[in-house]
Amino acid sequence: MTSIRRSDFDVTNTVQVSSPGAVLAAVEKLFRTVWPDLAFDSLTRSFEHFERLFAGEVQGFHGVDTVYHDRQHTLDITLALARLIVGFERQAAGPQRLGSERAMVGLITGLFHDVGYLRRADDLDSRNGAEFTRTHVSRGARFLTDYLPQLGLGHWIPVVTQIIHFTGYEVPFARIEALVPDRRDITMGHLLGTADMIAQMADRCYLEKCRDRLYAEFVLGGVALPFSDGNAQVKYASGLDLLRQTPDFVTDVRTKRLDHEFHRAYEYLDVLYGGRNPYMESIDRNVEYLRQVLRSESWQLLRRRPPIFAATADPMSTMRNLMLGHIKRVWSAG
Repeated sequence: MTSIRRSDFDVTNTVQVSSPGAVLAAVEKLFRTVWPDLAFDSLTRSFEHFERLFAGEVQGFHGVDTVYHDRQHTLDITLALARLIVGFERQAAGPQRLGSERAMVGLITGLFHDVGYLRRADDLDSRNGAEFTRTHVSRGARFLTDYLPQLGLGHWIPVVTQIIHFTGYEVPFARIEALVPDRRDITMGHLLGTADMIAQMADRCYLEKCRDRLYAEFVLGGVALPFSDGNAQVKYASGLDLLRQTPDFVTDVRTKRLDHEFHRAYEYLDVLYGGRNPYMESIDRNVEYLRQVLRSESWQLLRRRPPIFAATADPMSTMRNLMLGHIKRVWSAG
């Protein structure tokens, strides 16, 4: 294994998370350690559909045009979820185990958890998928409602359309848990929500992606400059302002979501890495490095320029122009 961690590889620097094929192979290898006879047809079809969907090759959908929530982001989270599932299954008592079908359905949910950012052909007023930031999880649930029957998994729709919300902020978690009676499904939701948080925060280029990409998505999605009583409120004044708030955000996520609401599910990874947790270690390194940058105000230390895996040409320039136009409209209207 090379000592230099590559920008489109996972936290262990062993899997190219910009490649659907590489992630599928890693998932199959992991799952076969627990379920050696598992049929992978549905999972293989899902990865193939994901690749075509995000490339803009599926009728009725535009390809991915968001610059933070790109193809690599989704695949990175899917790989983390597979590891969490296997780590859990190795440690769980018999009645608590997820079982192969639930694990496969959970992974498919992870693979499509951000599909709601993709613009549909009938989204006539949208210019970029980031405009669906506040509703993308519900849109993802709608997609899975249509897609799961194609895999012969339509009976999972009532569960999947609930647990996908563990990746977002649209539905209170208590409501999800009240509507999903099987604790194994809730466990899967906790693993899904955990994977979504830890994989992105452990990304080698998380800090640069927050500053340059996530801020732009937050502007278009109405998060950075939300409205209250008809007036624009500034939550994040710039990408640098978002970074200044990131250490507190990470602390809050770990305390409230990862440790409390998801019951420290990230610890299921420890069994795979000899008691270590490469994701949490990487998150700690990212935050400590950011604190050093903030103390020194030496922003040039954040100099990485990772590739964007989107379906559009020059997606960052397009996103930047849309962001600037949105900011001008917001302030002129206010």
